[in-house]
Amino acid sequence: MTALSLNQFLMLYIWFPLAAALFLLLLIARFYEKFSGEQTLFRFFVLPIVFFGIASVRYASINRMAGDTAGDLLMAVGGIILAALCAFLYRRMTAGR
Repeated sequence: MTALSLNQFLMLYIWFPLAAALFLLLLIARFYEKFSGEQTLFRFFVLPIVFFGIASVRYASINRMAGDTAGDLLMAVGGIILAALCAFLYRRMTAGR
């Protein structure tokens, strides 16, 4: 069994607050959909959590912060999906106001 390096520990530890923040955003979107009747696609906020989690595990398994093609692509896809969902939710919640 190998010892967990500081890089590996931090990479996995940082994912938990990130997942909590994204889950809070999911709950806000769900709340808005429930009470406004407008579709917010809140279920898709799980995708960035999954992509960031897989990328964090990938980075921790190779003990690197960046430079891994698969991990970088997973982070990029998660970020693009998150940006699109946030922009959609922002426009949905503030349109016409």
